[in-house]
Amino acid sequence: MRPFERMVREHGHVTRRYFLGTGAAGLAGVQLAGALDSPRDVPPALAEAVAGMEFLTRKEDFKYLPTREDPAPETFSPKKRRETGLDPETWELEVVPDPGSNAKLEHVMSKELGTALNWNGLMALAKTKAVRFISVMTCTNVAQPEGVGLWEGVPLRDVVWMARPVANVRRVFYSGYHNDDPKQLFQSSLTMSRVLEEPPGELPVILCYKMNGEWLTPKLGGPVRMIVPGSYGNKSIKWLQRVVLTNNYQLNDTYAGWNNDTESPMKTCARFAHVPEKARAGEALAVTGFAQVGLSGLSKVQYWICPKDAPLPADDPYFSAADWKDATILPPPEDWGGGLPGGKLPPVPLQIDPASGKPYEWPMRWAVAHWAALIDGLAPGRYLLRCRTIDGKGIAQPMPRPLPKTGHNKIQQVEIVVEA
Repeated sequence: MRPFERMVREHGHVTRRYFLGTGAAGLAGVQLAGALDSPRDVPPALAEAVAGMEFLTRKEDFKYLPTREDPAPETFSPKKRRETGLDPETWELEVVPDPGSNAKLEHVMSKELGTALNWNGLMALAKTKAVRFISVMTCTNVAQPEGVGLWEGVPLRDVVWMARPVANVRRVFYSGYHNDDPKQLFQSSLTMSRVLEEPPGELPVILCYKMNGEWLTPKLGGPVRMIVPGSYGNKSIKWLQRVVLTNNYQLNDTYAGWNNDTESPMKTCARFAHVPEKARAGEALAVTGFAQVGLSGLSKVQYWICPKDAPLPADDPYFSAADWKDATILPPPEDWGGGLPGGKLPPVPLQIDPASGKPYEWPMRWAVAHWAALIDGLAPGRYLLRCRTIDGKGIAQPMPRPLPKTGHNKIQQVEIVVEA
């Protein structure tokens, strides 16, 4: 399967509906415009480009990156999952002080003391504390997102307060099941302030137990995993079992030890979804894609097409002087897909206005937006097509930080052959 092909399949009721409202005038230029009178006016290239796609990723289509655990917990038998606390029946979460620091808790939640949080306790909290939000899952060093989920869980802060921290807590360490082998341990950390509070409109860190309205599968990190919106996937530890409150101000993240910037927020960047490898001269070229919306927001998606052998300008590594054209950012979907009944969102994701049922802002930060373009007038030859984003401050991808290990946001390019 080619890169991003999974998400091509997952993202498109909104794209299809948009093209059904695109007029024949849109075929004459690079901008989409006008309005169709009937579906029969949809160009075949566009119909093929947008067929069968959804906004939210179905669990079976979620991209799965290899884990450090060997054997991987999702391969365990039901009996093994129960024995290792990876079944709701036996799952427990410890919230304990770091023995290497002077952190003070009034109510230590440990398995040894019989005070760890179990599944029934988590579900009791969920009756009054549960939240839902839409968030993309993406890896620091991988170009394509793993998928977009509607995540549900209990804010981590509500569980931290159950342990009643009273002094000397500056950071939260946490880890998941790792076969009792220290070499397989995958762990991460957050500041106490990120756990306990977020600005208005921002999303909380959660102990997640559902995606798209269904219980997390072992493959997705169930029964409980961390979800840290706005951060890369290494913060969202799977198979969560232990939280440590510490006065240590330093990171303990596994990814940090691999020369990654684990505190870097998610970047805004564009990716192609559907680009035909070949086209015929004189035919409109349908292009669709996704924009990952990071901390800096999204104002535009742009594309640039040029002959493959055209010389590139000197001293312009990010093609800032190129002839970029604006693509069209598509509106929110009515059918969110992802296996939700009828494609409808349940009540009420934090980014959605309960009165109107529409997102408070669009594009939504920490999610994705769809984009599309029709390109016409290409002569026979080989071309390179590139895409980029312009963020909410007018800064073009890959800025402001085009640095390795801070989040993959390199400008993507694909080759197209136009035949006579």
